[in-house]
Amino acid sequence: MNFLAHIYLSGNNDNLKIGNFIADSIRGKQYLKYPLGIQKGIILHRHIDTFTDSHLTVKLSKKRLYKNYGHYASVIVDILYDHFLAKNWLTYSDVPLDKYVNQFYGLLEDNFEVLPLPVQKMFPFMTQDNWLLSYASIEGITKVLEGMNRRTKNRSKMNLAVIELKEFYLDFEKEFTSFFNELILFTQEELHKPYMHK
Repeated sequence: MNFLAHIYLSGNNDNLKIGNFIADSIRGKQYLKYPLGIQKGIILHRHIDTFTDSHLTVKLSKKRLYKNYGHYASVIVDILYDHFLAKNWLTYSDVPLDKYVNQFYGLLEDNFEVLPLPVQKMFPFMTQDNWLLSYASIEGITKVLEGMNRRTKNRSKMNLAVIELKEFYLDFEKEFTSFFNELILFTQEELHKPYMHK
């Protein structure tokens, strides 16, 4: 899953949100240098990724993209799923998306010194273009995919995945909805496990 989903799945716990958000920048046991609450968010992120990568519905979405994008299909599906979460946000949250993401940006600003350097460098771009809110529109997703393609020096051609998004929109949305309901239940179970309550 991509940024918005990981943040959402952390519930109302600020440390979990921070850990879940920064986890991709934390390698191996580096997580142990962070406060315990953030450590738990990093571990939760890893469990969510494992569940997601092995899920048959997610694999179905990836398969639709694999021919044209190879191993980048996984990254694209993460971004597309965040689009459907943002688009259908009020199905999952009582807090409007614009208010929710502004609160999250504020949380990161208040804890800026804790963020890994790559996240600190990314943060101004994230807020300037309001990535999390932009996920809700196809135009916003187009810009995100264009940015990802630039980072791969145009090797991935991820920007073209908007074609598949539009062509198979209802299929992707149905797959997201089915999968995300299961992921919410999985995450709730993880949050009740002993490692989350040490």
